[in-house]
Amino acid sequence: MGADQNRLYADVKFLTSLQPARHYRNLRSLNAAADYIKAEFKKLQVEDGGVEEQGFRADGREYRNIILAFGSRDAPRLVVGAHYDVYDETPGADDNASAVAGLLETARLLHTYGSNLKYRVELVAYPNEEPPYFASEYMGSAVHAKSLHEAGVTVRAMLCYEMIGYFRDEPGSQRFPNEQLAARYPNTGNFITVVGRTGQENFTQQIQELMQAKADIDVQRINLPAEMGLAGLSDHRSYWAYGYEAVMINDTAFLRNPHYHQPSDTIETLDFRRMAEVVNGVYAAILGL
Repeated sequence: MGADQNRLYADVKFLTSLQPARHYRNLRSLNAAADYIKAEFKKLQVEDGGVEEQGFRADGREYRNIILAFGSRDAPRLVVGAHYDVYDETPGADDNASAVAGLLETARLLHTYGSNLKYRVELVAYPNEEPPYFASEYMGSAVHAKSLHEAGVTVRAMLCYEMIGYFRDEPGSQRFPNEQLAARYPNTGNFITVVGRTGQENFTQQIQELMQAKADIDVQRINLPAEMGLAGLSDHRSYWAYGYEAVMINDTAFLRNPHYHQPSDTIETLDFRRMAEVVNGVYAAILGL
């Protein structure tokens, strides 16, 4: 059984319909998104796990990580995350409702799989990935990663869903930040990418190969210097801070999607068949690590 396009669509539709936009100032909409994620998680009866909230404050406002765990509490942790906030007053279909839908569908697939997991898989939905909190201690992912470190938890890895729904089939639809990368990768924007930092080549390759074996979509990989910036453009960066292996699963964002951080980032622009294949790949990676 694979990822369900209809469920992915329903999740994105709900999140993109929230008004005003679910950003850090609009707490009513942000909390409505968190409540939806929590309710979807709670539909899954989990043995030796369950749904938790991890609350924290930033500039006098209350924010919430929503967490669902599967597997033995004594097993090493495997974190799968996605952020549910958006940039400014945008609907955020690709950035980042697509990833939240992927996270929810991953939870449903894990629930179907059962309890014989090698790791304790922790699925986490975060607020505050977008500015002004990006790269700060007030990112939801930074709060979560710090809590794992302080608790002395053994973390196998973190997989970050970040923009997994925008694909193009026209030659030239994929852009690159420099000529060197353009020479190495397809110029048609119909692939998904596993993004890691320099020094993570073996892990990035492992995730790519596990995904490619089960996903009916081209899976590419790239490792970039952390200081280049492009490597760390989402919540996985918070786990790097503590030496954990972490990668981003990404459709290359603004290098492909012209609707990035725009009011036009709507559900009609997404490809749910390919999005489902990305989820199938990540699910396979979770089971295969």
